[in-house]
Amino acid sequence: MQEWLLEFLVTLPAVLWAITIHEFAHGIVAYKLGDPTPKITGRLTLNPFAHIDFIGFLALLIVHFGWAKPVLVNPQNFRKLSRKTGEVLVAFAGPFANFLSAFVSALILKHFPFGTLPPNVSEPLYYMVGYSLLINVAFGVFNLLPVPPLDGSKILEAFLPPKLYYSYKKIEPYGFIILIIIVISPVLNWILLPLVNAIINAMRAIT
Repeated sequence: MQEWLLEFLVTLPAVLWAITIHEFAHGIVAYKLGDPTPKITGRLTLNPFAHIDFIGFLALLIVHFGWAKPVLVNPQNFRKLSRKTGEVLVAFAGPFANFLSAFVSALILKHFPFGTLPPNVSEPLYYMVGYSLLINVAFGVFNLLPVPPLDGSKILEAFLPPKLYYSYKKIEPYGFIILIIIVISPVLNWILLPLVNAIINAMRAIT
């Protein structure tokens, strides 16, 4: 029990940050493009409680599959770019923020002098940063899957011709079911985990 609690306390900051920076990035990019909706709805903040969906957060901690409250965006308000380009940028902003956070974590793991700290501080801190690297890469990769309502679906939709777009939109009501099937199927082990590990190894190699 004590070991589980310690692991929970160490991984919690990384999970909170991954969710928060992801949703904040969606909101700030939409806002910079001219949409005030994220600001009006209180999502232009790094306060994690503004972004957490309680059930999704528990699921992320327990089964490593979860979700946050989606940031409401109105593409009709985009003034600086076309609607299609704006939607792609807003959708990609979340995963990009996660990958950037992961890269910073890789830098810290390699260059921070953990050995100068007492073991009871350095070990949990090292584990926390290492988990931040893992969860941010995993969160970024997973959200780029082209399955509604993930960010990857929004990016894909922007490049589909009209006929394929309307056909693709028909699977939207079944998106959550498809995601559950992906999570419980071998797809994660066969495709996503090797991709996550490859990105982590690449980040650690270039830092």
